[in-house]
Amino acid sequence: MANLEEAVGDVGKVRAGWRPEKLREQREAHGLTLEGAGERLREVAGAAGLTVPAANFQTLWQHEQGEVFPGPHYRRAYCLLYRATEPELGFRRGLPGEETRMQLTPSSEPHNGAHVLAVERALLQIAPVGGDADGTKLQQRILDAWKRRHTGGDPNRPTLVMVGGYAGSGKSEFARFLSQLTGWPVLDKDPITRPLVERLLIALGSDPNDRHTALYREQVRPLEYQCLLEAAYANVDCSISTVLTAPFITEFADIRWMQRFVNRCEARSVSVSPIWIQCDIDTMHEYISFRSAARDSWKLQHWDDYAATIDPDMRPAVPHLAVDNRLGAAISLTDQVRQVAGTVF
Repeated sequence: MANLEEAVGDVGKVRAGWRPEKLREQREAHGLTLEGAGERLREVAGAAGLTVPAANFQTLWQHEQGEVFPGPHYRRAYCLLYRATEPELGFRRGLPGEETRMQLTPSSEPHNGAHVLAVERALLQIAPVGGDADGTKLQQRILDAWKRRHTGGDPNRPTLVMVGGYAGSGKSEFARFLSQLTGWPVLDKDPITRPLVERLLIALGSDPNDRHTALYREQVRPLEYQCLLEAAYANVDCSISTVLTAPFITEFADIRWMQRFVNRCEARSVSVSPIWIQCDIDTMHEYISFRSAARDSWKLQHWDDYAATIDPDMRPAVPHLAVDNRLGAAISLTDQVRQVAGTVF
């Protein structure tokens, strides 16, 4: 018993705010055995398109006893199963304002109830930061597009949403979430350009997974972004609202570049909404390790060197919207919206 208490204490020092007994309380409140909870975890993860955890009763028991801290796939599945946030399940302390509950305004529209509440709650994660950034306008456009998907049209002019952030911050997950709500296509830099980038790096005598040398930054990266933006222009020229996702670290920091980009889009009667995904270094490391992408191999092998280049407090130099995904808070909510929205469409 002493050894167990020491183990829990040691892990608790690393995982601030972790209260493993909350999982047991939730399981028992739902009337589930360990075996039953494991079966339900596999079901909800599979239905949500997440990595399905093994979820055997021994592992769940270790989670509840505090012997093993649940990995990201387990935490996401637990949040879906119990319809709760990570702080509510005792995985960590809540971020400022994270536990605020919304009051749903009564509506006569058919898309009402729990699914609208879930969507609105998640969209509150998109917050304005500085200048003329208008989070309410984009939130309303997303809601309008979501509610009007079955009518085949959106009365607003096209919107180009730029979702940026460091590697592993959760930007691709958030971009897919917006797409699933609105029906807007996602253009993700990596899958669009990776085959060409890898062949080009090889032709230049470099490693196909190079994303950190001067050769990549100076000769390859500009072409990646050019390909991404040309694809975006092709969409908006057809009045198709589009979600772009890429780090955009250099672009968001360059006021003149952003102004030129916004002017070009405005000339096409297209609105631009930059969104920055804020994340902490530990969570980024966890996400990057979990996805095991070849392009991340250098980052993981030289993590301290790479982490030294990350500024967790970095913000775009232009008016923008921000999503607080520190400790995976926003992604946990989007998982729950996907689950609820799946009962609507």
